[in-house]
Amino acid sequence: MSTDPKPAASVRRARRYRRRLRSRIILSFVLLGFGLTALFAFLTQEARNRVENDLVEDVMNRNIDEFARRYYSNPDPTRSPDLPVQQMLARVVPRHRFETLRSEQPDWYDLPDGIHNLGGVDETGEPFSYKLAVRKTPEEWFFLAYDMTQAARGEAQFQRAILGSVLLVSMLSLLVGWWAASRVMSPVSELARRLQDSGDSAQPEALAAHFPDDEVGQLAGALDDYAARLTEVVQRDREFNADVSHELRTPLAVIRGASELLLAKPDLDAKTEARLLRIQRAEQQCTDLISALLLLSRNERGHGATDVARVAEQLLDAHRTQVGNKPLQLRLEGETGMVVDAPEAAVSVALGNLVGNAVKYTSAGEVIVRLLPGAVEVIDSGPGLSAEDAARLFERGYRGTHAEHSQGGGIGLSIVRRLCALYGWSVRVVPGERQGVVATLSFSAEAAAKA
Repeated sequence: MSTDPKPAASVRRARRYRRRLRSRIILSFVLLGFGLTALFAFLTQEARNRVENDLVEDVMNRNIDEFARRYYSNPDPTRSPDLPVQQMLARVVPRHRFETLRSEQPDWYDLPDGIHNLGGVDETGEPFSYKLAVRKTPEEWFFLAYDMTQAARGEAQFQRAILGSVLLVSMLSLLVGWWAASRVMSPVSELARRLQDSGDSAQPEALAAHFPDDEVGQLAGALDDYAARLTEVVQRDREFNADVSHELRTPLAVIRGASELLLAKPDLDAKTEARLLRIQRAEQQCTDLISALLLLSRNERGHGATDVARVAEQLLDAHRTQVGNKPLQLRLEGETGMVVDAPEAAVSVALGNLVGNAVKYTSAGEVIVRLLPGAVEVIDSGPGLSAEDAARLFERGYRGTHAEHSQGGGIGLSIVRRLCALYGWSVRVVPGERQGVVATLSFSAEAAAKA
């Protein structure tokens, strides 16, 4: 099982979160500035184009009507067909020149009445554009062209100016966002720093006194209240653990002393001696369990040089007396000599739960404890493992589908999981190749070594 996250990792995640929060504030300012400026630029461009287009088309409509009126008032056949009208070029095409227009201006020939946008490339290769107003009668066709090249160039310049304004405002928004984020995040960063520094002492420093009565001050007050309640809970937990350790170890020591005295008598019969040995083993199991639970409650690693093979042999000897009439064989395989840097109580509780489950759920066959380099396998020939059991096996209080009326609260494997997380070990329980279950307790490379 994976170990618990270290405080340094939590601090790094908190710092990354603060950076992300500051970045989100800056990004919000940039997006707001860019979005509003881009929207304003788009609306300005659309309004300019629409107003300009409406004005030009209105002028062209009035001029082409005026041109037609002047032509009909003085239809001089010798007059040039191209006439300038208020900085525009007007042309009239009589009926007999309709087909000539097809060859001279094919793009004009098929245009219906109205105003059209046309363009092309002049002799120098420069692009040009113009608007063309068209009025067609059965006898004459009237055309009025308005050069839009300069207007198009002016529009391009206007667009570049608008784009520059958008970029400029976006940069200003970035600077304002950076300044605002720094001001907003400064008290939050200060609160995080003080909270981190207060974790080094047993009694955390009051935070609310260092901040004004604003949102950050209210957060600091809430953290102070939470820290006070948490400190009280931790203190009660420590006192409870100390009291439980003392109160439980005292009667266990009495039981151990009494059993040793009774075993020292020379006239004991075999049945009484077996019962006293069972009491002695039960006392040792209780002592180991109390020690392991105290380590878990304090979340601290104990040290030692525990011979795994010796612990496994003791566990198998203890369970052989509890097998009863079941046709079950318990045996130890593998190389001896592996030593683990952990208290014997922790190894005994972790491995003992695996062996105990294997013996409990195997009605016939064998339970093998196999010693491997850096690991121990517990193999049984029991009913196997269902998919639901495999998914929930290490949950606190969960009892497998084969538990039926067997005793136990379903917390044994949960304790194993917590011990593995504390010491950096790993535990895995999978179905066997043919039947039964294979439980593997692997020790870390630093913890396991050859004696």
